Amino acid sequence: MARASVVSRRAERKPPQAGDLQALPTVGAGTGVPALDRLIHERIRLGIVSALAVNESLSFNDLKKLLKTTDGNLSVHARKLEQAQYVTCSKYFDGRLPKTEYRLTSVGRQALEQYLNHMEALIRSMRER
Repeated sequence: MARASVVSRRAERKPPQAGDLQALPTVGAGTGVPALDRLIHERIRLGIVSALAVNESLSFNDLKKLLKTTDGNLSVHARKLEQAQYVTCSKYFDGRLPKTEYRLTSVGRQALEQYLNHMEALIRSMRER
């Protein structure tokens, strides 16, 4: 019985939206350094966003081969990015074969740029110490 309530509470959570980046908690009390965008920071999602940043679009199978991951893993991570409006997903048929194609949105490109700037700032900070 208790497990069902935990599951239902999880289902009620809405995925992070691009505008939520400003409201992320900061790293260290009073430092003013924003936390990393956890949505992009995960390895597979960072791979998806990065690959789409340098390609106009990529198919599901192209991303799967590039990232060396499984269908299920890629599907779950791509869906999270799609819910946050970082990527768009187009499904169509090529003859009788279903095809899925992903593109990076302007929101996703901006989020990646912020993420990269943040990582560069962290690297600079560590090297200055």
